[in-house]
Amino acid sequence: MARRIDPEGAGRSKLLIVGGGGTRGVVCSASYETRAFGVRSAMPTARALRLCPGAMVVPVPMRECGRLSREIHQVLGQFTPIVQAASIDEWYLDMGGTEALYHGEPLRDTAHRIRSAVIAATGLTVSLGGGTNRLVAKLAVERAKPKPGTGADGVFIVAPGDEANFVATLSLADLPMVGPRFRERLESRGVRTIRDVLETPPDTLRRWLGERAATWLERRVRGVDASDVHERGTARSTGHEETFGTDVADDDTLGRELVHLASRVTHDLRERGLMARTVTVKLRDHDFKTRNASRTLPHGVISDRVVLATAHELLAKLRRARRVPARLLGVSLSGLTEADGEAQLTLFDEGSPVLESDKDRRLSRAIDAVRSKFGRDAVLPGRVTGRTSRPR
Repeated sequence: MARRIDPEGAGRSKLLIVGGGGTRGVVCSASYETRAFGVRSAMPTARALRLCPGAMVVPVPMRECGRLSREIHQVLGQFTPIVQAASIDEWYLDMGGTEALYHGEPLRDTAHRIRSAVIAATGLTVSLGGGTNRLVAKLAVERAKPKPGTGADGVFIVAPGDEANFVATLSLADLPMVGPRFRERLESRGVRTIRDVLETPPDTLRRWLGERAATWLERRVRGVDASDVHERGTARSTGHEETFGTDVADDDTLGRELVHLASRVTHDLRERGLMARTVTVKLRDHDFKTRNASRTLPHGVISDRVVLATAHELLAKLRRARRVPARLLGVSLSGLTEADGEAQLTLFDEGSPVLESDKDRRLSRAIDAVRSKFGRDAVLPGRVTGRTSRPR
């Protein structure tokens, strides 16, 4: 039995938008009042404010969000050994095999106890959707959210065998991965609802969409999903990004910001006892075109020097391909493993941009110690401070 939960959003204050980067960021969550104006998640904040000028924008406190996410995860782990984090605010719980533990009580009652435990531990209200698979649980959680006028109480369970009937009450837009273009293809054939899909002969769907897409859609509209819930031992990636107050066209300014971001992400990596193999630089241009460049290194790394050198090469590659003003810059690390799990170090060529030496690691850990005592900006590369040599 899969269950998906997520915080209920910031819908308590009238005309509230939660986002990052001030008016140049994107909407992370919007109150139901702002949604009536057409405001949606992932929409540029500037556009949201044009649609709803009276809205209040609240920045996202990412460090606090991370702390609360970990606390919620810890509470969930008290109810089942298998908790899968889908994102910072979404989790799947596999409740299969726990029936005896809860003396056969209805799943709805267990869900309410989980909800109460999270509220008691964190002060945050959450919504829980239950079903026999991940897809149904994900859809059920939207029905569980206590939206105005729905009478929902934060929990909604789809009984086994009722998956198809439940999904048939939804719209095509509610189905994950059924985007606007896919819906346009269906609407051009007169298929506008899930019931329309169900009533369309399978051979007709295959002729319109092809074998693979038609089979996928047929399973989706019947609430069929074979994906498993599994606990992730190690995070997939870690990163930081910055949305600029004004578009940045200068390479030197972007380079200095890149150093700050790379230093932060490598510090986080070491703090979590991890190492990374893949470095990715993300650039969002002034016209909202988002571009990424990645490089996978021969071995896992933890040092500022190697990550910085690689990130600068990737940024230069992106800038050569399209030299226009940028509104956002990000650095992320992936291919994460436990730091003790890969001890290969290069014994030679310590200046190599992609090979990490023991000296690199010792230096990075020494910098961490200084920063922990005197602050994050206590030690910065010369290209950030403007100093390229030791002061006299």
